Amino acid sequence: MVTEDKVLRKYSETIILILVMLAAFLLMGLLNGRGFFQFGNFQSMAFQLPELGILSLAMMITMLTAGINLSIIASANLTGIVMALILTHYVKPEASGLASGLIIFLAVCAGLLVSALIGLLNGFLIATVDVSPILATLGTMILLNGFAIVLTKGYVISGLPQPIRFIGNGLVLGIPMPMIIFILCAGFMALVLNQTPLGVNIYMIGSNPVACYFAGVNNARVLLKTYLISGLYSGIAAIIMISRFNSAKADYGESYLLMTVLASVLGGTSAAGGFGRVSGLVIALIILQIVSSGLNLLGVSAFLTIAIWGLILILVMVVNTLTARVQTKRQTT
Repeated sequence: MVTEDKVLRKYSETIILILVMLAAFLLMGLLNGRGFFQFGNFQSMAFQLPELGILSLAMMITMLTAGINLSIIASANLTGIVMALILTHYVKPEASGLASGLIIFLAVCAGLLVSALIGLLNGFLIATVDVSPILATLGTMILLNGFAIVLTKGYVISGLPQPIRFIGNGLVLGIPMPMIIFILCAGFMALVLNQTPLGVNIYMIGSNPVACYFAGVNNARVLLKTYLISGLYSGIAAIIMISRFNSAKADYGESYLLMTVLASVLGGTSAAGGFGRVSGLVIALIILQIVSSGLNLLGVSAFLTIAIWGLILILVMVVNTLTARVQTKRQTT
């Protein structure tokens, strides 16, 4: 009986999220009718969710250390611009063959290298210089936005080769390619957090960095690796973004920053660090996508939808705070 109670407590948040997901699914189905249950709508959701999902994973891993990464969108945009500049200069849109394939591969590698360097810069500022995560990543975000505007002069870089466009728009056995990439990224993140010493250390730093340090953990190295992973995930999201839009620009996905925080918190990631699961984040992303698609089918303005996300974030934070207070009172009595 005690074991069953422990299991229920451990997975109570996941169970609640699943119930909320089912409720959102039924509500949007009732409001939209048959149109919501069409295969095309579900396939469209599967195309839209991955880029936000990968960016949310990039945000989540930093929040587990009681930090934050405000530069994920700027990092993704700059990474996409670097890749797009290389591709549009050296590969024609309909080009094929070994030479063009090699250039595409090198362009992707160059983009991921840029995102990795950005992640290392954030990690260095936070772990070594001891700058607050919110200030360090805010500064990096402004810096990257400036570089992106200088490189593009405010214009859109378009006309990417077909193999890149396939990454964001192609199907493999009926499954959208972006969804396959997201599943792989989520699986790798769960593996790192649950099955590796790095994952244990990330949770420990988020829970109590001082105790973690005296336990013999190199906090600076763990933070550096954390922000490196966050940067790389931003780079992977950039590949999907530019391939879906067939272009790159300095201000793509600006509304995603709010939504990555919302998805992380809604999925059970503590803003104070030390707690959160990839499974919870994935369910939260599905909930948000269901609501977003349902509101879109109803003709609700995209700007009103963003306002609704902000309201949901505030409500989730209030509920989490009140729940934490109730649990604290129970433990002290």
